[in-house]
Amino acid sequence: MREIPPLDLRPSHLPALGAQPIAITAAALLLIIAGIGTIFLWRIATGTTPEQERVASGRQVQARVAQTSEQIMERTKGLELTQQQSIDQLQSLQDQLAQIERLVAEQRNETRKLSEQVGEIGARLDSLRQSFAQAQPTETAERSAVRSKPAARTARGKAKRSRATHSQRNSTKPRR
Repeated sequence: MREIPPLDLRPSHLPALGAQPIAITAAALLLIIAGIGTIFLWRIATGTTPEQERVASGRQVQARVAQTSEQIMERTKGLELTQQQSIDQLQSLQDQLAQIERLVAEQRNETRKLSEQVGEIGARLDSLRQSFAQAQPTETAERSAVRSKPAARTARGKAKRSRATHSQRNSTKPRR
């Protein structure tokens, strides 16, 4: 195995430092001082400092944010009002729809009742027609018997019938 010599015994690759590094350090220090001086002169000449600019821009940003927040709040309130109006209109329409549905149901019930009544009237009318049809042959037989009697009896019968009809008409007229 190979042995590693201590750090003090190793050969160094750096040249020995002499008077040169002090001159380089002095020049760097002068450059830094000159840079700082020019910054101070520039600030004095312009009259503003970066801190003041930052504060001013921060205030502008805050003002914009506040203005934007107010606009958002106003729009939100407007949306809330519009939404409430829409809800009210919807409830009104639902109430109207419910009322219309009730009216339609009532009309359906009434239509059903009326159709039942029409059916009953039709059945009664049919039964009346049947009874009238049955009664008509008997009346026809009586009329034919009356026609066969002499003309004098027929004339008297017509006179009696016209008087009876005339008296019935007078009794059915309303009196004033």
